[in-house]
Amino acid sequence: MARNFRRPRAAQPIAELNVTNLIDLGFMLLIIFMVATPLIQKEQTMAVKLPTEAKTPQDRPDPTLRTETVTIDAKGNFYLDGRALSFRELQVQLRAFSGEPRQPIIRLGGDEASIWKYEAQLIAELKKDNLLKLEIATEADR
Repeated sequence: MARNFRRPRAAQPIAELNVTNLIDLGFMLLIIFMVATPLIQKEQTMAVKLPTEAKTPQDRPDPTLRTETVTIDAKGNFYLDGRALSFRELQVQLRAFSGEPRQPIIRLGGDEASIWKYEAQLIAELKKDNLLKLEIATEADR
């Protein structure tokens, strides 16, 4: 009779799972995110001094009204329907628009490199003259 030197096989699977390495990995990721989150938030905030303007609700403009276009170039020069004007001359013209019975829609167009203080100055002047029908011209309108 031959002798069998093999070990008897275990018919049952091993049910134990070592999760120590997974717990270490989880804590390591938690620490990395806790350290990185404040740094990411600091990087995304930018100190910008925005111009101030009063908020007033505006109605939809009447499509039958005429449109006057005020454009501001990158140097801060003002143009009314293509004519170069100083800000004082523009103020006089805007006051004349406000005295009309059917005030025109003022369309504001500005160079993308222009300084926002000029746009804010113009919007404040429009509000002072009660010319609240305002459109913003964008590149998509061309």
